[in-house]
Amino acid sequence: MTEAKKAIVIGAGFGGLALAIRLQAAGVQTTLLEKRDKPGGRAYVYHDEGFTFDAGPTVITDPTAIEELFTLAGKSIADYVELLPVAPFYQLCWEDGSRFDYANDQASLDRQIAAFNPQDVSGYRDFLAYSKAVFREGYLKLGTVPFLSFRDMIQAGPQLARLQAWRSVYSMVSRFIQDDKLRQAFSFHSLLVGGNPFATSSIYTLIHALEREWGVWFPKGGTGALVNALVKLFEDIGGRIELNANVAGIDIEANRATGVRLDDGRRIAADSVASNADVVHTYARLLGDHPRGVQESARLKGKRYSNSLFVIHFGLKRPQPQLQHHTVCFGPRYRALIQEIFKGDALAEDFSLYLHAPCVTDPSLAPAGCSSHYVLSPVPHLGNAPIDWTTEGPRYRDRIFDYLEKHYMPGLRDDLVTSRIFTPDDFQSELNAHLGSAFSLEPILTQSAWFRPHNRDASLHNVYLVGAGTHPGAGVPGVIGSAKATAGVMLEDLHRERP
Repeated sequence: MTEAKKAIVIGAGFGGLALAIRLQAAGVQTTLLEKRDKPGGRAYVYHDEGFTFDAGPTVITDPTAIEELFTLAGKSIADYVELLPVAPFYQLCWEDGSRFDYANDQASLDRQIAAFNPQDVSGYRDFLAYSKAVFREGYLKLGTVPFLSFRDMIQAGPQLARLQAWRSVYSMVSRFIQDDKLRQAFSFHSLLVGGNPFATSSIYTLIHALEREWGVWFPKGGTGALVNALVKLFEDIGGRIELNANVAGIDIEANRATGVRLDDGRRIAADSVASNADVVHTYARLLGDHPRGVQESARLKGKRYSNSLFVIHFGLKRPQPQLQHHTVCFGPRYRALIQEIFKGDALAEDFSLYLHAPCVTDPSLAPAGCSSHYVLSPVPHLGNAPIDWTTEGPRYRDRIFDYLEKHYMPGLRDDLVTSRIFTPDDFQSELNAHLGSAFSLEPILTQSAWFRPHNRDASLHNVYLVGAGTHPGAGVPGVIGSAKATAGVMLEDLHRERP
């Protein structure tokens, strides 16, 4: 009887977990190594004073991609986690008091759009049709296909050209929508995956159709409950996860990985190694002893990186019935502010915010009668704006609290029980994120698909990437899609090597 092949996945974010489950379900003995004391990566969880705070992604779309992991393993997602529908998907707000409830209800959308600009009702229908076409080509057909050769890119070229992929998200939205606020409402989505709406390929308008197709969901117990469900699934089918296991390097012999070495001196052998760590960290640190690591990290450092984020987690001693689960708070500027977030060398004076109020959907995330929140502000990464966050962080927190108290949450400071901040410095130190970028490489057209770091390294034939830095990119559906693409290549390679 042939001994089972062994794989190591470095990093237990959503991408690493999904890849590890796919490999283990296919009969590959898989070990998942996580640097921190809890799994989840960006989807880490904090507990303070009885409040539960999800650190990272809170918008769950395409539940079918998650369900597929359980089905592959012969299990039912319902036995592990409950996904609750979120309605409306988002409430979009402006300082003049305008509100737009973005919901999966065409009649409601038509009424609201007409209140902003009657002509945009038909324009929105045309935009939705375009978004659905991009969704079919860019997500359903290409989202889990590894672009390992330029030929793959050429084959996708005609579809990308037909969909005018060279245009930006905002430019494409503006073809269909006239009202300025509605243009913001239908172009902000690319910011959820680290994309500048004025620079990111219009392919990313597919996020709109994706949400309309499957809805927006939230796991009961928070995003951390979904992480725990995936960990339990992995372990139930025989996978092994180690926490507090910081990988110091990937061992290479004759351009092949033989395993990894940990900070504690241990070596673990494997037939394949995949990294869910930051791509620059993977090459510069984990492969830094090999010429390929030196060369590729130098090349990647020359790329454009997504913005960072400043996040405040806070608990209040009373509920906030005026809020929806997801609120997007647009500031006085849109284009100029986004330009400063992606290119600026300092913090802007104003900000646009995403405000999370999960107790609207699941009150269990705070003590009885209380509410749990986080608010995030997109900010420049450390390579553009080398801000001293130890000094600026508390000041910026206070500015954001002042703003929320004035516009959205009266009495916030009087009701505050606990708060903590997470800055670009923390993205760099806690998550090894290059320049503190929250989403890895910026998803412009020339850094997408084949132009993105590949799911399998081009020179080290059994070293693989999964997560935001590889194809197709950031966001929960993106990194779970990357796991499907990477697993397909890994399993094909491992099968080919069987004696």
